[in-house]
Amino acid sequence: MSGRRARTGHDWAVLTEACTALLDRLPDLVDQHLRELHAHSPLYTRVLSQDQHWQETEKAMRIGIEAISAPKSQPRRDLEYAEWTGRRRAQQGFPLELLVHSYRQAGYLIWDALLEGAEGGGPKKLAVLMRAATTVFAAVDAETATASEAYRATEAELRHRTDERLQALLDALLEGKDSPGLAARAAAGLDLPEQGRYAVVVLRLERRDGREPFHRRIQGAGMRFIWRMRTDCEVGVVSLGEDTTPAALSELLAARCPGPGGISPVVEGLAALGRARRLADLALRTCAPDATGIVRLDERMPTAFVVSQPELAERLVADVFGNLMGLDPADRVVLLETLDAWLSCEGSAGRTAGRLYCHRNTVFNRLRRLEQLTSRSLSRPRDLIEMTLALDAFRLSGA
Repeated sequence: MSGRRARTGHDWAVLTEACTALLDRLPDLVDQHLRELHAHSPLYTRVLSQDQHWQETEKAMRIGIEAISAPKSQPRRDLEYAEWTGRRRAQQGFPLELLVHSYRQAGYLIWDALLEGAEGGGPKKLAVLMRAATTVFAAVDAETATASEAYRATEAELRHRTDERLQALLDALLEGKDSPGLAARAAAGLDLPEQGRYAVVVLRLERRDGREPFHRRIQGAGMRFIWRMRTDCEVGVVSLGEDTTPAALSELLAARCPGPGGISPVVEGLAALGRARRLADLALRTCAPDATGIVRLDERMPTAFVVSQPELAERLVADVFGNLMGLDPADRVVLLETLDAWLSCEGSAGRTAGRLYCHRNTVFNRLRRLEQLTSRSLSRPRDLIEMTLALDAFRLSGA
């Protein structure tokens, strides 16, 4: 506790004598200080053991008293110890406001004890101590500030380590790692039910602009989101609660998130997040390169079969649309767009014509030509399935 103001030789001698006398009373001062702290808050005894608290307090007060009369050139041991104390209290989970209170209370106690010791020393000694008041309380402020800064820095470090540890647990679950107790540790750290209903969302990152996406603030509606950033996508773990449906999740995200994205089916428990992540990835792969929507795997099962077998998908495209590859690209696009529109319009030539801005006979002519080139009939269910899957595979290939 040293503001280290310039002192005369007489002032220094008087202050040194007063501090030396105070050190002889130090055990009683420590006892009194701890009694006052314990009366102020029961947390002092709940967080800190009595013996350890006494020893640390005795050392802090002794260093502080010695620092009051220390030469200006002497290292600030009181500030070094204050920094150590601040870090230790943060590690112990001790409230910062109680740490600050303990420093303030010790300062008042030491000042009162100095004045009490000066009562029999006459006016001159009392005057010297009064001149030292600024020094004493400036030192208390410096120690309090040092301890507080160390506390906050340590608290930030601990929070960062905790965040990293929790992120590592979540990553391990999303990667499907099978480690004993992993789900239980993640549930405790993330405050999530170990056996709840979950879905995973995967969003492609191509359209991000560096700002925090609005969807990261989505909460409520019976859902809780935890987002993780990856190099090429964002992954969201969604706790769905008891009654929330995947359709409700899809509707919520569609209104707030730029696609493309994929949503997994509902899985039971944190331990199943790895499987959900793989299924959400598969749902995302069913989105065309220029897609903007967010799709559920349950709505894309046929296409998911295609993208999950790329070699077979390539063979299917070659087998069904092989003859189209020799056409002029513009001609090929017209035929395939007509097929796509006809399928989207549930086989209605009239609705297809309206969507493509052409006559319904034109639609019929294009479809007949497509049947001739593929050697398949759109009226035969098996042929229709092959053409539908081949169209999905061709579109997803980016051709």
